Amino acid sequence: MAGGWTRDGALHEQIEASIDSEVERARARLARGESRTHCESCDAPIPERRRTALPGVRTCVVCQSEHDRGDREAALFNRRGSKDSQLK
Repeated sequence: MAGGWTRDGALHEQIEASIDSEVERARARLARGESRTHCESCDAPIPERRRTALPGVRTCVVCQSEHDRGDREAALFNRRGSKDSQLK
């Protein structure tokens, strides 16, 4: 289905590109290597079960939750700026 001045499939390609970039961003954030025994933000001990479950973990649950909350708030806008969003 054509939409305005775009060629067929352009919307699908934009959606796929958005998904791919988010997957790439999430993979880049994954911790690697040896886990820390204490949080790098607040220096609280990181439980052994968390270190085993998440190899390369660097923060405690509280600090990670705060960090994730900030990421969600930053993701509330359209970074790609589609033509439709600019017209509204």
